[in-house]
Amino acid sequence: MADYLARPATGGTPVRVPPWARTAAGGLVVVATYFVLILAKPTSAHGVGGSFALLALIGYLTGAALIISGAMARLSTSALTLFPVAIAINIVVGQLVRIIGLPLYLDSIGTVLVGVLAGPAAGAATGALAAITVGMTINPGQLPYAVTAAAIGLLAGLLARLGFFRRAATAVLAGVVIGVFAGVVSAPITAFVFGNAGAGVGHSVVMATLQAYGNSMLAAASIQGLISDPLDKAISCLVAWSVLSGLPARLSQRYPFVRRHAVFGRRDRAVAP
Repeated sequence: MADYLARPATGGTPVRVPPWARTAAGGLVVVATYFVLILAKPTSAHGVGGSFALLALIGYLTGAALIISGAMARLSTSALTLFPVAIAINIVVGQLVRIIGLPLYLDSIGTVLVGVLAGPAAGAATGALAAITVGMTINPGQLPYAVTAAAIGLLAGLLARLGFFRRAATAVLAGVVIGVFAGVVSAPITAFVFGNAGAGVGHSVVMATLQAYGNSMLAAASIQGLISDPLDKAISCLVAWSVLSGLPARLSQRYPFVRRHAVFGRRDRAVAP
């Protein structure tokens, strides 16, 4: 992917935009969109933010696209080969849970797998691409959540770098941390864009109950997210850890991120790269 933003009309040297700048710009767009929603509280009588829903969709998708652009430019071939399998895992498991009606998602297992094996950039790109794929083919309501999915993959990679995926207990702790962050980021989208009606059956029931007891839409979405997301991501990270711990060491050593940061601890050091 070219590191250029635009070519001057005079035919001079094109403006170079490094990957990190695109990723940073995407993050700034996401943060700005988030705080606009928080400060404006764009709810109508039906709970949907009208023009703010479009703003959120454009803001989050633009941010996610910039993050994907910056991340993809830095990925190795071995990381790219993980994408189709990881996205398929996210879609299949996530749709099964949605059909059953559980108050969970479990649609980020593949994202966590890629983040742990290939690093934060690969995890962020996988999460965002998976959400956009679902949004374009199955459920359009997933599109604004692409930024949450990117954050999940990013955090999975960062926590793997710190050694959180060397043991089951710390993998679960990583999931709780990721879940808290995901719940906070997603709450304004759920409340102000979808009026707390765009989630699965189980989530909608929980939020409707919370609102019935006097909580605002944002409070209900936030509480629901802080209840379900840490549990959901803890399970997802534990499943990912179980899969990865069963991989032959030489297979996991194919990924430079694993070798460079000793993601799996002694098992990494025991096998020469």
